[in-house]
Amino acid sequence: MTQTLQAATRPARRPAAKVRRAAAGRRPPRAGLMTLLCVASLFTVAPLIAVVILALSPQDAPTIPNAWPRELTFDNLVRILRLGSFPRWLLNSFCYSAISVVVILFTSSMAAYALARKRFPGRNVVLWSIVATLMVPVQTTLIPTFVLVAHVGGVNTLWGLILPTLANAQAVFLIRQFIRELPNELFDAARVDGAGEWRTFVSIVLPLIRPVIATLAIFLFLWHWNDLLWPLVVGQSDSARTLTVGLASLNTETVSTSNLMAAALISFLPCLLIFVILQRHIVAGIAATGVKG
Repeated sequence: MTQTLQAATRPARRPAAKVRRAAAGRRPPRAGLMTLLCVASLFTVAPLIAVVILALSPQDAPTIPNAWPRELTFDNLVRILRLGSFPRWLLNSFCYSAISVVVILFTSSMAAYALARKRFPGRNVVLWSIVATLMVPVQTTLIPTFVLVAHVGGVNTLWGLILPTLANAQAVFLIRQFIRELPNELFDAARVDGAGEWRTFVSIVLPLIRPVIATLAIFLFLWHWNDLLWPLVVGQSDSARTLTVGLASLNTETVSTSNLMAAALISFLPCLLIFVILQRHIVAGIAATGVKG
């Protein structure tokens, strides 16, 4: 009798073949998904492949889209590196991007730590005033900023190019949101151990916010490296131009397409290098976030 009742109350088992067919029906077809991803990747990578081929094609030889180059050469890269002020443009862009990123991340992380963990009168007013600047278009502040920089002699100088870009509200806000999620027990333990504010910031906060720092470093470097409007306005002499402004000026000169693509390829390599160096910190941060209990 007991065995009969157990058999009656036991849920009916579906045949294994039917279960597999039902699961396969719910999953998207893998072959179709892979084909779609390959086509999307091809459209994404195709412009970069075209730039590489054009940059490495002989200067007078037929190349894409008219013909496939029979040989590849690095002559265009060597020629563009020896072209007039190109090394100077490359150096200006690197200094503009590297110095701005380092200063922005350091000052923004300190401001974010104060706004996230310190209590003082007017803290929310300061925070929302910083956030409100994100709603102001860059074009509206371009002329006033140029007038101020010109009055202090910053036109055609590296410091005049860098100084107005050092205040970044987006970096302050993002780092502040990241610091707010850190456990309060870490800061309580630091106070018990007698750590001051500077030691707490350097020894606890900075190591823990490496993922957001690495992410912001990539985006800030790309933004400064590819910036055209402000360097075009403040860098009026040939020696004060950045790489983006210099590449735009090459379009107005009698420079071959292969040389232009060689210059574009050189300008792309630092961005790729920065991503390769910093992406491991982003992946490590995502993994640590996923296993946090």
